[in-house]
Amino acid sequence: MRVVLINPKFHLPIDTRTSPHLALGYLGAVSERRGDTVRIYDADVEDQPLAEFLHEFKPHLVGITTNTPQVRQSWRAAAAIKKEMDIPIVLGGPHVSVVSEELDFESIRQPQVDIVVRGEGEGPWLAISNIVDSYLRDQPEFTATGLMDPGLDLFRDTLGLSYKTSDGQLHRNADAPVISDLDSLPWPAYHLFKMNRYTNLQPATDAIPGERSFSIMTSRGCPYRCTFCSQSIMPIKWRARSSENVVEEWRHLVRDLGALEIGVLDDSANIRRNRLSELADLIIANKLNHVPWIFVNGIRANLAEYEMLVKLKQAGLKRTAFGVETGDEEMIVKIDKHVDHDTIRQAFKNAKAAGLETIGFFIIGLPGDTRETMQKTIDFAIELDPMIANFSMMTPYPGTIVYEQVKKNGRFLMQDWEDYVFFDAKARYEMGDLTAELMEEMYRKAYRQFYWRPKYIARAMRRKDFWLKFGRNLRIAYRTVVPRREKTELRRAIESAQ
Repeated sequence: MRVVLINPKFHLPIDTRTSPHLALGYLGAVSERRGDTVRIYDADVEDQPLAEFLHEFKPHLVGITTNTPQVRQSWRAAAAIKKEMDIPIVLGGPHVSVVSEELDFESIRQPQVDIVVRGEGEGPWLAISNIVDSYLRDQPEFTATGLMDPGLDLFRDTLGLSYKTSDGQLHRNADAPVISDLDSLPWPAYHLFKMNRYTNLQPATDAIPGERSFSIMTSRGCPYRCTFCSQSIMPIKWRARSSENVVEEWRHLVRDLGALEIGVLDDSANIRRNRLSELADLIIANKLNHVPWIFVNGIRANLAEYEMLVKLKQAGLKRTAFGVETGDEEMIVKIDKHVDHDTIRQAFKNAKAAGLETIGFFIIGLPGDTRETMQKTIDFAIELDPMIANFSMMTPYPGTIVYEQVKKNGRFLMQDWEDYVFFDAKARYEMGDLTAELMEEMYRKAYRQFYWRPKYIARAMRRKDFWLKFGRNLRIAYRTVVPRREKTELRRAIESAQ
């Protein structure tokens, strides 16, 4: 059976990271192990038009990944496919998994979408593939319309699916269980991606060829449920791969694929600290610690002891992030972060003492924020002084507690799912005295106050990669800090002077 997995075009207002989609890499590997011929079409890097690609490859089954700002692009991709051929189209990802808002049904109400996979995708995708493959063997003329015939109702027992039979009826099956044994999964199929067309993991900071930059997932799930976090949509159960299984893949990335950096993408990598210590020992024992690696999404500050960080540094860890979110003592309780500021201070001290570079994640405009609490967040970022301070404006994603708070007590400023796209310095909601104007003002102030310090500029200028990435970072800084209105007025002034 021929299978295509699609990452639709994801329009971002700044030049940011472009990486192989790890979830599609896993699905591709699962399909190949099943015996399918697989292609990945990543619209962010493809030159070939989708229609031309489809007629060349002639797939039997299509899977499309989607997040909230990307979902309309997913529908457009599905419509473009259906225009060319009547084959089953499956959507998956965090957005369509939000049953509380019936976002699974929203997608399968689109005439071009047949099935939605909710939650972790590998198990349901394998079940779908088996059903389609079995159906194909008995059908001289294969169509999605025939596959979704209500008289057959082939998907009625497949867990984790919402689907539409060809009479237009919507169905929602029970959730699929999470994958307990992550070692049972094949490694992501990096050979299915055009690796030379991607950036490295943190292009604003490092100058590494994209084709030598790889990601790895050593655990899944998060036992915490912060009010703002879109990961709360996905399974709560935290599960980890064995250290031996992780190191086998690590060795493959370094020795077979020539990795120059590795990014650990776990949401909560250090839940079991003994596991990380064991992993570090194995990386060192296998002489893989010459390749630097980073915790892209960070680790829990309350589980970041100095001794563990020293060992991770010896194993090649270059940089880690911590989710700080807010500098206000009351706000950090309100968002259910389950960590206090002294613990965060100690985590940054431990990391720096261990010789690690640090990143801090901060949120401007949490529900209940005021000018004073947001200034405390800026001041706390300056006190912690990470190498990178990542300020984001609060975006209330569907399925989160913040989304429910805004729906009940505030006002959404988004008119469409595409308005959820980030990095464009626009507020997404208003609630009480927290206005869009105030959030946007404090967001720009945060970047100016943190990055325009003489101490920070002097430190940045001592880094070789700063100069290699100077033009790119200057463009991003301009787009982030300067208000859109000021940019428009500046452009008009320049044009009138010419």
